[in-house]
Amino acid sequence: MASKKKKKQIIKDDFYLTGQILVAMPQMQDPRFKSAVIFMCGHDEQGAMGIVVNKLIDSVTLADLLEQLDIARDIPLNDLKVHYGGPVEIGRGFVLHSSDYLGENSVEITSDIALSASTNVLNDVVQGNGPDHLLLALGYAGWSSGQLENEIMQNGWLTLPADGSILFDKDPQTLWRRTLQKFGVDPDHLFAHTGHA
Repeated sequence: MASKKKKKQIIKDDFYLTGQILVAMPQMQDPRFKSAVIFMCGHDEQGAMGIVVNKLIDSVTLADLLEQLDIARDIPLNDLKVHYGGPVEIGRGFVLHSSDYLGENSVEITSDIALSASTNVLNDVVQGNGPDHLLLALGYAGWSSGQLENEIMQNGWLTLPADGSILFDKDPQTLWRRTLQKFGVDPDHLFAHTGHA
């Protein structure tokens, strides 16, 4: 119940970005976030936390993770890739998923998107009882109080509404460009005007 109260307070303030996406601007200097699309799981006066949804970790497979966690797979999960969620706590797993599934430790971010950081959701997924849509990520993106606001003011990020078609997209390599185009932003136009007021 406490998380729902907090969510309502955040939504009242137009600047807080919980439930929205950040899209890295072309001039983003940090290589960890170049062309990143990030779903914002939390944002308030204390700071912000999000999951990068368009970068894969090629060196880790789902089978590797399930083996490390001693989770037996009952159904094929060939299309489930492991994402780079961000540079903070890269060894920690998160599952961003549709809210048709809400486990004990799931946190509802919006009416249709939730986040789980427990292995319970993976146990349910491999048994065929998990959410309809999910994204498995290692690590997250985090900002201290005021840090994200400063980066936005310096034109590091574009903020856009989020939806499941972006978060659970099957082609992360082209997602940055397609997300901008979906909202009527021409990525080439952004490149042409980088550094100009």
